[in-house]
Amino acid sequence: MLTGKQKRFLRSKAHHLVPIFQVGKGGVNDNMIRQIADALEARELLKISVLQNCEEDKEMVAEKLSRGADAELVQIIGNTIVLYKESRENKQLILPQ
Repeated sequence: MLTGKQKRFLRSKAHHLVPIFQVGKGGVNDNMIRQIADALEARELLKISVLQNCEEDKEMVAEKLSRGADAELVQIIGNTIVLYKESRENKQLILPQ
């Protein structure tokens, strides 16, 4: 579980990132979760864009993705979801205590 200080730190790091995944009409599926988990292992922090034609609620999409990829939900802002997962091999971010 992330503290408020850690979430603020991650939000500041994520501000400059470009969303690399989009959730559209098809919603969340196993293949997407697997790809996001792999991307989180490589990058630790990423943005996901929820398109307007997505039939699911963005909070539900965020919950499914974070649970499926075993990641922490940092933020939902507008139609953008920010996820964080500490990498086992490519550790890049050092979280504040």
